[in-house]
Amino acid sequence: MAIGVRVGPELERRLDQLALSLGKSRSSCVREAIALYVERFSGGEEALRQSRLIRQQACSTHWSEQVPDWSDWTA
Repeated sequence: MAIGVRVGPELERRLDQLALSLGKSRSSCVREAIALYVERFSGGEEALRQSRLIRQQACSTHWSEQVPDWSDWTA
């Protein structure tokens, strides 16, 4: 199946550079990129990954952590 995609000149240049450096065709790089994108976002794994990251960050500090006393601070 053929799919047409429009990209800007800078992205096209970068894609061509990448394909050349990898020894692959432009089409091969685009196919791999689409496959990775579909894999990453199709099953909700990305949402779960981000939720885990948020939970880890939230666990590193407690909501009741004391804040500095700024009562003597003047502007």
